[in-house]
Amino acid sequence: MELARRQPLAFTGCLILLLFLFCALFAPWLAPDDPTRLNLAARLLPPSPAHWFGTDELGRDVFSRILYGARISLLVAGAVVGISLALGSALGMLAGFYGGFTDTLVNIYLTNAFLALPGILLAIAMVAFLGSSLVNLILALALASWVNYARLVRAQVLSVKQREYVQAARSMGAGDLHLMLWHILPNILQPVLVQAAVGMAAAVLSEATLSFLGLGVQPPAPTWGAMLNDARSHIFESPYLMFFPAIALALCVFSFNLIGDGLRDSLDPRSRLGEGF
Repeated sequence: MELARRQPLAFTGCLILLLFLFCALFAPWLAPDDPTRLNLAARLLPPSPAHWFGTDELGRDVFSRILYGARISLLVAGAVVGISLALGSALGMLAGFYGGFTDTLVNIYLTNAFLALPGILLAIAMVAFLGSSLVNLILALALASWVNYARLVRAQVLSVKQREYVQAARSMGAGDLHLMLWHILPNILQPVLVQAAVGMAAAVLSEATLSFLGLGVQPPAPTWGAMLNDARSHIFESPYLMFFPAIALALCVFSFNLIGDGLRDSLDPRSRLGEGF
């Protein structure tokens, strides 16, 4: 329980995230009903022992839909961060390591081109062009967010590649790929991990935003953003339709932010030194 003592907020974030992971993995066994099954005779029922979070305008169980919505949100967050982290880290590593024309191409032309438009607008344009599907949604969000990782990795590589241990490995005959993978990459992981945790929260929010606009995963697949969009027309007579998915979305984003803050504090040597005073 050392983490709970030293980083109580990060520990809380891990517990919340583990709860969402548990719900996502075991949704077929935890959900009391099929999230896509229509039951017009039971439409807009308030929360009750039969339907913990009530039912929506088509009689679908809201609790079941939130459980299955966690699957989509966490899948999108993991895939988006994985793809954008891999792409951004590779390009940032090449730009920072080789410099010159490679650095100019990546850091000046590519990154500035992607930064010319806000990430969410770029994702909306790409989904609208490619079509609404889970794969297209992940690709659009990944291509809209790789720039942050590329610029971070480039800056870290520029400061690390001149260190003595890198120069010593080079003098012993280590090749460029070996230097990047075994001497530079392990020493720049700390800020990249923090950025990845924050990127997870941004990916969950972006997926919910696109689903709210009708550009995410298409019905009848349950997503938190689509549930919020469906709840707009019933916000006054059935506010629970908006309350429960909004709480799930806020808690999921909150957990990733807490984990990111905890990683930053634990990996920052200045904060660790401050604990001794």
